[in-house]
Amino acid sequence: MTASGLPPRPDWVRTVNDGRVDPLVEDAVAPFRRDTLLDQARVQTGLADFGADDFLEPLDLLIADLEAHARLTRVGRWQTHRYLLRLLRQRLLVAEYVKRDPGVRDERIEEPLFVVGAPRTGTSILHALLAQDPAHRVPEGWELLLPVPPPSPDPEVFAADPRIAVADAELRVFDRVSGALDAIHVYGARLPKECLSAQSFAFRSQEFPARYHVPNYTAWLLGCDMGPAYEYHKTVLQILQRGFPRGRRWVLKSPAHLHTLPDLLRTYPDARIAVTHRDPITVLGSVSSLIATLRWVHSDDVDFAAIGTYHEDLYTGDLDRLVDFDASGQSTAIVHGQYADFLRAPLDTVRAIYEGLGMTLAPAAEERMRTYLAGRPKDKHGVHSYSFDDLGLDRARADARFDRYRTHFAVPRATQ
Repeated sequence: MTASGLPPRPDWVRTVNDGRVDPLVEDAVAPFRRDTLLDQARVQTGLADFGADDFLEPLDLLIADLEAHARLTRVGRWQTHRYLLRLLRQRLLVAEYVKRDPGVRDERIEEPLFVVGAPRTGTSILHALLAQDPAHRVPEGWELLLPVPPPSPDPEVFAADPRIAVADAELRVFDRVSGALDAIHVYGARLPKECLSAQSFAFRSQEFPARYHVPNYTAWLLGCDMGPAYEYHKTVLQILQRGFPRGRRWVLKSPAHLHTLPDLLRTYPDARIAVTHRDPITVLGSVSSLIATLRWVHSDDVDFAAIGTYHEDLYTGDLDRLVDFDASGQSTAIVHGQYADFLRAPLDTVRAIYEGLGMTLAPAAEERMRTYLAGRPKDKHGVHSYSFDDLGLDRARADARFDRYRTHFAVPRATQ
């Protein structure tokens, strides 16, 4: 580990960033310009229609911040060019697909189940467990990165889709560049993927602040109308569902839904919601470590204290709004679970979710979940070391800010 607590760079990354070899010359030094990116995406796809133009304002804010504030390395710039172009190419492909098959808009996304909670509260493992139920459909990484054309409902054809390798190369580069991300969160094309990746096509997504220091974009994002992001998210699900037999429930996940539950329910009024809870003091240390590592993939300049302060402010507001939301009774299709209970008895927690939402957990599905847990030992990919004290925050002040949340949901205090 370096003095900052971040891992040392792999040799190949240091070599490229130092300019000793330049296989990435053009994208590593080229400025981010909206018209250039749009034209490149058009040329690469042979298409011209990006759909509604409400993505242009956030795209402009994002690329301005990438230039002014993100302090990208050469590898970071190269990755970011490829990332933005993928998003723009997919917008073109989605718009073209919907024009050619307008019936996709009639696909019904019925009673989707959203796993929601602050980051590092067990949402990922719960999402993965729910994916073991054959009655559920959980979007895989490659599906949310490259949704057009729809995947095949034939399991063998689905598993052999050439997009899997393409998406896996993009997702695995995070650990290759950071040298340590797998110990915190594993990314892969065949793993369950968060809703953020579908919302990123609308350029209204917490995926961007997770990867980059983009303060102006982030401030805009936290106050913007997220309706277009959820509508695009729904379109992606409709495309992925095309041609599949009816009856499987989508199970979806993102901590970012905490900030936008009313927008989620406007788009999915029959949604079911499972919320996970953990002491925010522990959450802050863990999520800030994750975000610092993701930004380390793209930049040599990562400010732990600023990341910690941002998350303290963000989750103070989000968790207070969750208290208000719960107290208002806006949604009766919601269940709550404690991270501590999940660690102690994960299948009991899953059973409680099914029971609370009026769902049936078949014995075969429960057995698949048990098998999954047995094959996933703790710290399989390494130990994730983090501490609240690394953030330089005032513990007493932060602790007090979360009292209302902890009291309302009876969240146990962290022991350290």
